[in-house]
Amino acid sequence: MLRIGIDLGGTKIEIVALDASGNERLRRRVPTPQGDYRGTVAAVAALVEAVELELGQRGSVGLGIPGAESATGGLIKNANSTWLIGQPLRRDLQTLLQREIRIENDANCFALSEAVDGAGQGAQVVFGVILGTGVGGGIVVNERVLTGANRICGEWGHNPLPNPGEETLPPAICYCGRHGCIETWLSGPGLIADHARHNDKTLTPQEIDVRAKHGDAACEATLQRYERRLAKALALVINILDPDVIVLGGGLSNMERLYSNVPALWNGAVFSDSVRTRLLQNRHGDSSGVRGAAWLWH
Repeated sequence: MLRIGIDLGGTKIEIVALDASGNERLRRRVPTPQGDYRGTVAAVAALVEAVELELGQRGSVGLGIPGAESATGGLIKNANSTWLIGQPLRRDLQTLLQREIRIENDANCFALSEAVDGAGQGAQVVFGVILGTGVGGGIVVNERVLTGANRICGEWGHNPLPNPGEETLPPAICYCGRHGCIETWLSGPGLIADHARHNDKTLTPQEIDVRAKHGDAACEATLQRYERRLAKALALVINILDPDVIVLGGGLSNMERLYSNVPALWNGAVFSDSVRTRLLQNRHGDSSGVRGAAWLWH
């Protein structure tokens, strides 16, 4: 069976075709027609048709998007690719491609990919985390994505940071309109802003990580603050979900120190005498989202 997965991003659309064993048959990417809903739908459909023509086989189609379908009417909501909001994306693609389409949030697709044949393979409950421009999450139980009654399952990034008493700075305003969201502390821009507030210097997360490795005290302090906040936020997830594995993705997941330092910090905030949850780096990297979209038909 051919499984086709599509990652509909804000700047590019990527497609992959997997065989029944999860082996990659073909991969393509094209620029996203930003601001053009009809153009975006047409680009997705054209990619699917081109892949099937080249492989000589029709496949199932799964789509990962930076948002979610509303439980009322199926229109797209919560998308940072704003031209998708309020649009019947599934219906329009099904009309063009003449088959059922499965759509999930891109963080859910990341979590599914890592649960099926990634870092969380074999685990019963996997929480997938995106630490990048934003902060997202997805929950997979027995290799099936949980979406929830409101289609927001796993959206931990838009809850307030737990135990904020130690934070000396007032909580920032999130793009969602709330104050103090986890995303404002733990996203890439959040890390950059935190370092700049304390040091009056703007550095990228990669620069902060490298300088800390070379003994820069200010950068080391920034990463220690980040690790404390990440540990508190993930402890909240563990207390509610109690996952076997938490898999990190996104650009900040490349900081190797997180995988030893954060579990050492979260113990005090988890309501248990011991914590068996494993914190792991993703196996498939930037390919997890598009692979997870294909596995929506797993």
